[in-house]
Amino acid sequence: MLRPLFLLPFLAFPGFAQTLDDRHLPVIPRTAEDAAKVASILRPVQDFSQPEPFEAKPAGAATVRASDSSDAFSQFSGNMPFAHEMDFKLGNALFRKTWVASPASTLASDGLGPLYNARACQDCHLKDGRGHTPADAQDARVSMFLRLSVPGGITPDAISDWLATSPDPVYGGQLQDFATPGRAAEGRMDISYAEIPVTLADGTVVKLRDPAYAISNPGYGPLHPDLMISPRVAPQMIGLGLLEAIPAADILSRADPQDANGDGISGRAQIVMSIEHGVPMLGRFGLKAGKPTVREQSAGAFAGDMGLSNPLHPQPFGDCTPGQPACVTAVHGQEDGIRDGLEVDAQSLDLVTFYAQNLGVPERRAVSDPQVLRGKEMFYSLQCAACHTPKHVTHRLKDQPEQSFQLIWPYTDLLLHDMGEGLADNRPEGRASGQEWKTPPLWGIGLTQGVSGHTEFLHDGRARSLLEAILWHGGEAQTARDGVIALPTTDRDALIAFLESL
Repeated sequence: MLRPLFLLPFLAFPGFAQTLDDRHLPVIPRTAEDAAKVASILRPVQDFSQPEPFEAKPAGAATVRASDSSDAFSQFSGNMPFAHEMDFKLGNALFRKTWVASPASTLASDGLGPLYNARACQDCHLKDGRGHTPADAQDARVSMFLRLSVPGGITPDAISDWLATSPDPVYGGQLQDFATPGRAAEGRMDISYAEIPVTLADGTVVKLRDPAYAISNPGYGPLHPDLMISPRVAPQMIGLGLLEAIPAADILSRADPQDANGDGISGRAQIVMSIEHGVPMLGRFGLKAGKPTVREQSAGAFAGDMGLSNPLHPQPFGDCTPGQPACVTAVHGQEDGIRDGLEVDAQSLDLVTFYAQNLGVPERRAVSDPQVLRGKEMFYSLQCAACHTPKHVTHRLKDQPEQSFQLIWPYTDLLLHDMGEGLADNRPEGRASGQEWKTPPLWGIGLTQGVSGHTEFLHDGRARSLLEAILWHGGEAQTARDGVIALPTTDRDALIAFLESL
C-alpha cells in the first residue's frame, strides 16, 4: 500500500541536523521480499567467463535499441506507456527550441538573456550527447563554459562540511560569452594546452594535454582578484530519471568518508539545499553533484545558460548581477497572463524535465565477447568498480513506470571522490572540494563518437580517448591508474574494449 511521502522513513546522516529522504519521488516502500531480491541481485560478480543475467539491458525494461547513428541517445524509455509519449515529444520540442531576445513578435519564444551561453538546450547537449572543447581559437565555446565563484558566503545551518563560496559580485556564477543586441558579453574563455607524456609498461607513449584557462576581453570591468574558475563541458543526457530514482539510502550506504575499510576509496555524499523543497537533499546531478533533482538541474540551466525565468528561478535577468545594472533592468519576456508571468512556465519546465528523465540508455554491445569479458575482469581487479558501482535497483514508484523497480547498470556511485591535483579545478562547490568530483556514469560511453562526433572525456574534455581519461585519474584512483599503466597490452586493450561496450 502506498504511504504518503511525509510518512516515508527519513535517512539519518552523520553530521547533519536534517535527515535526508526521497521526497522528490512518489515512492512505494520496498517490502521485505523486495529487499531480499535486491540484495541478491546486487551481489558482486565472481564469474567473468560469461555475462551476468540482464547485463545487456543497462536500463532494465527502459533500455532502448543500440544504434550507430547520431540519434542513439535521443530515444525515449523502452517501457514508456503510449499515453506518456506525447509529453516526451513536447519536451523534446522545447529542448530543441531556439529562444530570442525581447522585445520580439514571437511571444512564445522571447526572453533570452540579456547574457547567455546558448539559445537552446540542444546547443550544449547536441543530440543529447556530450559537449566538446573548441576546435581552435576561433571556434565558438557553445557546449563548454566557465563556472565562477569567490571565497566566502552563506553556509546552510543544516549542512556540515560546507565550503562557502559566492558568485562573482559582477560576473555572477558563470561566464556568459554571448549577449543580446546592444550589450557586451562578459568575456571569452581562452584555453591553451601543454603536453604531458606518459610511458606505459609496454613502451607505448601517451601524450596527455594539460589545459590552462583564462578570461579575455572582460566586458564589465576587472576580474575579482580571488576569482575561482572551473571549466565544464556539457555531459550526456541519457538515463537521468533512473539515476534520480536510486534510493538515497543505497547511495549513502556506499559512502566511506573516513576510509573505514582501508581500501583507499573514501566516497562522500554531496548534500545541497533544495530550491524546490527547502530542505537538504542528496546531490546527484552536475559534475560535482550540485543539484538534487532533474527538475532543479533543468531549471538552473534555463536560468544560468539562457537567462530564462522559470518557477524555481523567477528573476527575468538570469545570471546578471547588481554589478551589471543595465542587464538587470533590460527588457524581458515576462508578461502578465502569459506563461504564468514567466519566460518558461511550469508546464514547459515539467515537459523538459520529463524529456530529460526519459532519454533512453542503449543496450550493451558484445557483452559475450571474450575480450570484453576479460576487460570486465580487469575493471574489477583494478578496483575501478569501487567508485564506478556497476549496478543499482531503483525505487518502486507510483505512476512512473519508466523508472520503477528497474535493475540498472550506470557504473557510478554518485558520490564525491578526490581525483588528485591533476584534475583539480581548485573551486569548491557545496561540500565538494576543489579536488573532488562526482563519479560520472559510464553507460553509453562507447557510443560517444557516433553521437557527438568526438571522443573527448572528463569534466573539461581534455582527454581525447578513454585511455587518456584513465591516465588523468589520481587521488583515490591513483592505484587503479597505475595498475592500468602496468597492464600487458592485451589486457589494456581488453579493458578499453569493455568500456567501449558500455
